[in-house]
Amino acid sequence: MQTYHYLLASQKFLIDEEPLQEVFDERHRHYKENNKEVDFWLVKQPAFLDTPEFAEVKASCPQPCAAIISPNLQFIQWLKLRLEYVLIGSFTAPSATIPDAIASAS
Repeated sequence: MQTYHYLLASQKFLIDEEPLQEVFDERHRHYKENNKEVDFWLVKQPAFLDTPEFAEVKASCPQPCAAIISPNLQFIQWLKLRLEYVLIGSFTAPSATIPDAIASAS
């Protein structure tokens, strides 16, 4: 099992109001220059939120929501500092309730 970290917010905020494409482009360039594999994903309506253990988190986030998911905690913490009005947390996958860390419910 792998620990994944997430940054969660409404889709409108993450996708429409924040310059995420610029951040992702910069990060992709950095990874390419350092021969690192991309280890983050933008997931609309992340399926892990439909599990019982995340019911409270899902209820506290405006819907529809989106998440940036990564095993890299430092990246998620860096994004949290850059973005406001977001939730962060972590989970392990694959598990009985979360078979795919980056699955979308939509």
